[in-house]
Amino acid sequence: MSKSILCRIKPLHKPKRTYSSPFPDTTNINELINDLYKIIRTQNDWQDSVEILLSEAEIIPSEIAHQVFDKIRDPELGLKFYDWVSTRPFGPTLDGFAYSSLLKILARSGVLVELENLLECMKCHNVLPTREALDEVIMAYSNRRLVGKALEFYSRSKELYGLLPGVFACNALLHELARNGKVEDSLRVYREMTEENSGKNGELFLLDNYSTCIVMRGLCKAGRVEDGSKLIEDRWGKGCIPNIVFYNILINGYCKRGDVGRAYQVFKELKLKGFLPTVETYGAMINGFCREGNFIDINKLLKEMSTRGLVINAHVYNNIIDAKYKHVGGAEAAEMTRKMIQDGCRPDMVTYNTLISGSCREGKVHEAEMLLKDARGKGLLPSKWTYTPFIYAYCRLGKFDRASSMLVEMTESGNKPDHVTYGALIHGVVDAGDIEVALSIRDKMMERGVFPDAGIYNLLMSGLCKKGKLPAAKHLLTEMLGHNIKPDEYIYATLVDGFIRNNNLQEAQKTFDNAFENGVNPGVVVFNAMIKGYCKFGRMKDAVSCMNRMTKINTFPDEFTYSMIIDGHVKLRDMPSALRMFNHMMHQKHKPNVFTYTSLIHGFCRGEDSVKAENLFMEMQSNGVSPNVVTFSILIGSFCKAGKLKKAFSYFEKMLKSKCNPNDVTFRYLVNGISNQEPSAAFSTTHNDSGNEKSLFLDVYDRMILDGYLSRTAAYNAILLCLCLNRMLKIALHFRSKIANICCLSNSVTFASLLHGICLEGKSTEWKNIIPFNLNEEELEVAIRYSLMFDQYLAHDSTSEASKILQSLVNR
Repeated sequence: MSKSILCRIKPLHKPKRTYSSPFPDTTNINELINDLYKIIRTQNDWQDSVEILLSEAEIIPSEIAHQVFDKIRDPELGLKFYDWVSTRPFGPTLDGFAYSSLLKILARSGVLVELENLLECMKCHNVLPTREALDEVIMAYSNRRLVGKALEFYSRSKELYGLLPGVFACNALLHELARNGKVEDSLRVYREMTEENSGKNGELFLLDNYSTCIVMRGLCKAGRVEDGSKLIEDRWGKGCIPNIVFYNILINGYCKRGDVGRAYQVFKELKLKGFLPTVETYGAMINGFCREGNFIDINKLLKEMSTRGLVINAHVYNNIIDAKYKHVGGAEAAEMTRKMIQDGCRPDMVTYNTLISGSCREGKVHEAEMLLKDARGKGLLPSKWTYTPFIYAYCRLGKFDRASSMLVEMTESGNKPDHVTYGALIHGVVDAGDIEVALSIRDKMMERGVFPDAGIYNLLMSGLCKKGKLPAAKHLLTEMLGHNIKPDEYIYATLVDGFIRNNNLQEAQKTFDNAFENGVNPGVVVFNAMIKGYCKFGRMKDAVSCMNRMTKINTFPDEFTYSMIIDGHVKLRDMPSALRMFNHMMHQKHKPNVFTYTSLIHGFCRGEDSVKAENLFMEMQSNGVSPNVVTFSILIGSFCKAGKLKKAFSYFEKMLKSKCNPNDVTFRYLVNGISNQEPSAAFSTTHNDSGNEKSLFLDVYDRMILDGYLSRTAAYNAILLCLCLNRMLKIALHFRSKIANICCLSNSVTFASLLHGICLEGKSTEWKNIIPFNLNEEELEVAIRYSLMFDQYLAHDSTSEASKILQSLVNR
């Protein structure tokens, strides 16, 4: 019923007739109400029947309207009865109880347009809704995620009755406020609930555990886990948590914030207090360990669950499988899937989606296709999350036709493409470098009624910027504004970064200022992009000024902000300024990252202060920051340049032991460092350096020099062996193929090194398929001699599989 119709329904101003009810008690009234409701519910043209029944009973319709409304559940039927009652002649208007009863019907059914029209009519007739009706209205708006309206009627209820709405209405509002991240509003409502309706003994009878749980979950979601814990202490006392649900929320909150250590402390505390962890508790803790790739503790928890007889569900397994893909690769993920099936847990579509996504990321699209076929064979229905990885993977491979056919297949299976799907298609095409195709996809999606959002525009702008098509990227920003799509901070960050990459600092500054003009809070992302530009052009005063501007608008620098400014000072050889910024960073409780430490190490190395560089290297490791290939390569290059070869080789071996893959720069530093000295000088230097630690690199190098090999040949072969004995066969084979053309390898030593690497990878039976064997008898004897030398560096003292294979080749 429209608002105009409802507002026209007013009581007829005619003389009132007096009725006296013949019913002596409420039993007869209830029977009449039941009869009326039955007629209304079962007869199409019920108006005449109702009229006759009420006339015989001498009852005015408006007097029993609210009782009839209380019976009705169907909003359409309720509105028809309202229409009929409101237009009856000679009767008074409906009272607040009747209106409120209808209001409750509309609220419970979610008929919000008619609900608002009815509220407007009540306002016109100066009729107030009851507190219970307002509760239903608050819940209706909350359940439909219209949190602003719900909050409005919450305030209205307080103003009208001087009391808060009921606990169910308040909880519905709290839930929606927390879901929308409106933490402060939820805390305000919660505080008002705690102050409301306190008894003489101070006990709260309005607030329930669920209320506290909702607010606590919202705080944890916002990363304010300590505030969530304090909320519990304030309600029940320090150290007291009423049930396991609250522990689960705390654990989940700490894990999502990345503080898995604190989450595990809470996990242990709950057991000490006598609580038994549930599947949800274990699941939250396991998910935290999954984020870190801590599979040792994951396995302990899985065993503990099995011991307690808890059934590990698909959700827990799916998180572990996903973590296996991210941290150790597809083989481990597949093994976990097999364990899941062996334990009697049936993989669901989420499991298959995880496997498909992981296979696509690893480029194993055919394997992903087989997984999709298997899922369908088990009656599972693919979703857009199933098809999206395929679309992205095929685009990355340049197979745009196959990606398009997957989009068609997805549509035919009942999954309508949305921003996520088209975003994957555009993302894949942009990554493949074909921005024109990406723009044509944008046009087609708009033809099909799916309009780009800020995320898709960001992808397109990024692709245009990478191609140097900056005017076209700016045009997209104008197009966005024309379509009333508000650019977010990532849009501006993309454009600012694009201009800087193309050495156009002036346009970057204009775009940065444009964000403020359009009412966009640039946030740390855009500020960092601008600061990066100033640092690139050596304008460090502007960079620091930009950082100060951040703090004035309550946008606070992060570790990347500080790291970029530190690196900018280092590149200008201004170490005092770099160190002052580093100290300021530490004072602000920001944890330096690998980029921060590497920049400072580079600065010390360039200033030939190797002592400070090494001290900082040790400090970063003690602070839990792992050096990367750039960090190691800077130190190795610095020591090679200074002629401290033993130091350089020592860091190379540390690099391999920490499973950090070297690159071409690392190899070039090592080879040039040792080749720039005369062989005799290099040999002398390596033995006269301080330190008694045995060096694989130096021992092999020295042995080859004594055997008459060229310095460069010895260096390349020593590198190759270090890679092989540190189980980096793939890199070793790639390294061998790159330098094979410059003839710097020895057939014998190279063959022995690669054979060791193959055997350490557990592929001793496959060696003939990996490396060719073309050694003559003399070269084979040399390979055996070196292989026995290599055996000394293995974990055991016995003869290796590689040496045994070489012996068998001699005895053939």
